[in-house]
Amino acid sequence: MKTAIQLFTIQDRNMPLPQLIDAVDGTAFDGIELATIPDNPKAAREAIESSDVSIAGMHVRSDTLESELGSVVAASETLDCDTVVIPYLNDRHFESEAAVRETATYLSNRGERLADHGLRLLYHNHGNEFTDFGEETAFDRLIEETNRHVGYELDIGWASSEGIDPLAILERLEGRCPMVHVRDMNHDTHTSVELGDGDVDVFESVQAARNAGCEWVVYEHDHPDSAADSLEVGGRTLLDMVERAGG
Repeated sequence: MKTAIQLFTIQDRNMPLPQLIDAVDGTAFDGIELATIPDNPKAAREAIESSDVSIAGMHVRSDTLESELGSVVAASETLDCDTVVIPYLNDRHFESEAAVRETATYLSNRGERLADHGLRLLYHNHGNEFTDFGEETAFDRLIEETNRHVGYELDIGWASSEGIDPLAILERLEGRCPMVHVRDMNHDTHTSVELGDGDVDVFESVQAARNAGCEWVVYEHDHPDSAADSLEVGGRTLLDMVERAGG
């Protein structure tokens, strides 16, 4: 199981992407996850190839995936990146059981289209997917109703902040969750904090991710006080957890 950083974490450094990649190079992280399609995928690929980091995946907005599929596929091919992640869908997609069925169909169709190009689709949750439907949540229904072309990038911080046990979800997603966002959060404020400073049992989640067959654990912090410090400390802390979990 490898470690990566979602580059959104260090975006306030206001560096061009090749320089952000260079900043990650030499830290404890094995790789990066792109927050969006690079303006210059070729330059990003060259920066990655000249570094010791690899690319775990790329976040792509759902509307971009819908309207610019060709550009998404071309960028993925240039970057040698086979994983596309939809990072967010708004509340209306999860407000009712009918809405969840429509969302599952939508994601399944997008996953099939990407699979035709040798790419896999993952969905990354926030908190709005956990609408309570009684014995299940909207996210439970989404897992049930999406087809094999849809995988998941579980964000343990957002799930935990909504009162959901990420360990149980990871067990359920075994084989369907190649990437996990490792985010610690203050449950009272619903805000990101440094690993170990919040209310999420991060280490137990890393162990569960390993048991579920995850390939990458990805560190994310929405608004660190210092991007440089968060990059260094987050990398070391996450690597230590992965090693303690058995690699």
